[in-house]
Amino acid sequence: MTYCVGMVLDKGLVLMSDTRTNSGVDNISVFRKMFTWTVPGERIITVMTAGNLASTQAVISLLEERSKEPGERDNVILGSPTMFQVATEIGRLLRRVIGDRQDANGARGQGKFTASIIVAGQIAGMEPRLFMVYPEGNFIEASHDTPFFQIGETKYGRPIIIRGYDRQMSLEDGVKLLMVSFDSTLKANLSVGLPLDLQVIERDSYEPSHQHRVNHDDPYFQAISSSWGDALKNAFHSLPDYSFYRGDD
Repeated sequence: MTYCVGMVLDKGLVLMSDTRTNSGVDNISVFRKMFTWTVPGERIITVMTAGNLASTQAVISLLEERSKEPGERDNVILGSPTMFQVATEIGRLLRRVIGDRQDANGARGQGKFTASIIVAGQIAGMEPRLFMVYPEGNFIEASHDTPFFQIGETKYGRPIIIRGYDRQMSLEDGVKLLMVSFDSTLKANLSVGLPLDLQVIERDSYEPSHQHRVNHDDPYFQAISSSWGDALKNAFHSLPDYSFYRGDD
């Protein structure tokens, strides 16, 4: 399992992913799930992956190969003129890879090879954009009504983002919000684990404004985890008391 989040703010994009792909008492694997391509002053594109590891790694490998092509015909990352076309081509690659693996293993119609991808970035002269690509290759774009996407183990961290999100918040507060969301997910599900990869893309910067790997001994993440736990306890105790002997009974 995994957990990845992409969030749109007025000031840019905030992205975070975990790195765990398997879990158990004696079987823990760590793989990067966030990948970035840049052309200084012209574009930045980052993808985050969840699902069958062989499928997502195949897609990333194809994107890497095409990003090094001298021509632009198959250069999905560096040659597509819009983020919409980037998402379209990544969707096609994902659908093809999943289809090939299902056909090769006689698993057509089954879900063992499914995967999903968050595509984020900005091309010069255009707005920062965020997409979620489904295994079938189709995708949706973030909007004012849906300003963030999650893939993987989404349910534990979602309420945090819904309650705390403000499109006008600073990029730093966006990072803090995702830290809390990931801490809540890590506490509830052992299949999501440290280290975490964080990236901030400030509007019109066309390069990562901030990148950081959050390890087990990261002092800020530890402080967030501890302070959030204390804040929840204090908030709980500040709520009105419930009584078994209410006056209207």
